[in-house]
Amino acid sequence: MKVIWENAPIASNEVVKRVKQTNAWKDNTIYTLMTRLAKKEMIYIDKDSSPNLCSPLISEKECKREERKSFLKKVYDGSLNLMLANIIEEDSLTESEIKELKSILDQKQNNVRKR
Repeated sequence: MKVIWENAPIASNEVVKRVKQTNAWKDNTIYTLMTRLAKKEMIYIDKDSSPNLCSPLISEKECKREERKSFLKKVYDGSLNLMLANIIEEDSLTESEIKELKSILDQKQNNVRKR
């Protein structure tokens, strides 16, 4: 998806070429993935053009939101609090990271109060 988001519209064979630069996938695997993304209506493949051109139908932000929701639901029963608590308990956070997290939460709290 990143290759398509960053280069759309992009020829399907160019997607394959660029993906292969960072992955050891075979051409057929990449084409299969693109076909599945098209069936899920995440990308559009213009089969009337030669070569076929690919364009995103979903933004990167929207995709990340949906993936995050899916991950939370599958792994943490949809609980963001449970996931964050688990991360904080199990990972070593630097003082700088703790300050950054507090700042993010404070900003969110201020935004909620303004509503």
